[in-house]
Amino acid sequence: MPSTVDKLSPTRVKLTVEIPFADLKPYLDKAYKEIAQQVNIPGFRKGKVPAAVIDQRFGRGVVLQEAINEALPEAYQKALAENEVRPMGQPEVDVTKLEDNDLVEFTAEVDVRPEFDLPDFSTVEAEVEPVEATDEAVNERVEMLRRRFATNTDVEREAREGDVVTIDLVASQDGTTLEEGNATGVTYKIGDERGMLEGLDEAVIGLKAGDSKTFTSKLVGGAHRDEEAEIEVTVTKVSEQELPEVDDEFAQMISEFDTVDEMMADLRRAAEEQGKAEQLAEARDKVLEVAIERAEFSVPEGVLAAELEARRKQITNQLAQAGLTVDQYLENADDEDAETEEEFWKGIDERSEQAVRAQILLDKYADEHEVGVSQQELTELIFRKAQENRTSPQDEINHMMEHNHMGDWMQEIRRSKALAAMCAAATVKDSDGNVVEFPEVAAEESGDDVEATADVDADAVEGDAAVAEDSQADEKA
Repeated sequence: MPSTVDKLSPTRVKLTVEIPFADLKPYLDKAYKEIAQQVNIPGFRKGKVPAAVIDQRFGRGVVLQEAINEALPEAYQKALAENEVRPMGQPEVDVTKLEDNDLVEFTAEVDVRPEFDLPDFSTVEAEVEPVEATDEAVNERVEMLRRRFATNTDVEREAREGDVVTIDLVASQDGTTLEEGNATGVTYKIGDERGMLEGLDEAVIGLKAGDSKTFTSKLVGGAHRDEEAEIEVTVTKVSEQELPEVDDEFAQMISEFDTVDEMMADLRRAAEEQGKAEQLAEARDKVLEVAIERAEFSVPEGVLAAELEARRKQITNQLAQAGLTVDQYLENADDEDAETEEEFWKGIDERSEQAVRAQILLDKYADEHEVGVSQQELTELIFRKAQENRTSPQDEINHMMEHNHMGDWMQEIRRSKALAAMCAAATVKDSDGNVVEFPEVAAEESGDDVEATADVDADAVEGDAAVAEDSQADEKA
C-alpha cells in the first residue's frame, strides 16, 4: 500500500495513500454481501443477489463508496506507521483518485507533533517552599477534630460568639419577598461567616430563641446574587457548643492511639506527609515549567484551537450551573489574579496552551525513553479514579470500556511516569537549600508492559481489580 508524506508546516503533514484494488477487494466483497442481505430483488433469495445485479440496480459507485469508507481507516493507520507520523487530531480526508479495478488514492491532512530536542534534565533546576509541619498546622487538625466531636447543649440565654444557632431566613426587596430568598432550619455557628450573609453574626448575637431581627446584606446566590436585600432572621434555637478536652480519653475516642502524645505525633506525621505531597506537586509543576521554556517548538494550530474552545465551553458551563457571570466569579475568587473578564479569558487561554505544550513534551519523552504501562499500573489508576469519583472499580472499568477511554488512561499513566523521570533527573531544592528527593520511578516490567496504543487484556485488568477489591473488603472486615 504505497504512501508518501509531505510536510506542510512544522506541525502539519499531508499523507498521500494508494489502495490497490487487490487490497480493496475484501472490502468490496463485504459491501456486496451486506447489500445483498438488505435488499429484496424478485427472482433472488435474500443474501444471494449477484454483484452484477446489485451494480445494475444500485450502481457500482454506491458499492465502491461503502468499500472505500471501510478501507480508509486501516489504510490511514498503516500509512501513519510506515511514515512514523504521530497525529494530534482528526485528519481531513479527501479521495483524489478512483480508477475502478485499478486503485484508489486519498490524501489525509493532519496536525502532528512537532520535531524538537528534549532539554538536558540534569541541568534543570527548580526551587520550592520547604516542608514545615508547624504547630499551627497540627493545632488546626486538632481543632477540626474537636469541632467534629463537640457536643451541643440547648440554652435559654441570648446567642453569643461561638454558639450554634438554628435560624430561619426571609429575604425581600422593596417589601416583596424573594422566592429564592427563604431558608428554614439553617444550622450556623456564630463566628463562621464563610459562605453566609455578611452581617449575620451581628444580627443574631443577642437574640434568644423566638427573637427576630432585620438587617441589610448582599445575597450570595440565586438570580439576585450580589443584590442588596432586607433579611429577616429568626432564631429558633440557641445551643452552646462544648469542645472536648485534648487528653488521653479524647485520643482513644477519635483514634487508635491510647495517649494524646501518640495521637499528636501521628497528626504531626500526617501534616508532614501532606506538606511533602504539596512540595512534590509544586516541584513537578516547576520542573515541567522550566522544561517547557527550554524546549522550543510550535503548537499545532488546530489542536490548540480545539483545546481553547473546549476549555472555554467547560468553564462557561460550570459558571452557568453555579448561576455566576465571570465578573461575579472574579469578585469572590481569592486566588484569581484577573480583574476583568478579558484578563480572565486571556489567562485561561495561556494556561490551556501550556497544558498542550506539556502534553507534547511528556509524550515525546515517553516515546524516546520507551516508557511503558503495566497492567498493574492501569489497575491502580482505576482504583484511584474510583476513590476520587466515589464509585466502584467495576464502575470505572465499565465506563472505560463503554467510552473507549483505555488509550487515554494509559497515556495519562505514561505522562505521569515521564514527568516523574524528568523530576528525578533534575535538581530541586527548597528555599533553605535542602535537596528535594523524589520517589523512585518504578522499573519497567518488560514482560507485562504495553505501549499506550496497544490493546490491553481488559478481562485481566478487570480480574486484577476484582481481586484487589476483594482483598480490601477482607481487610476492612
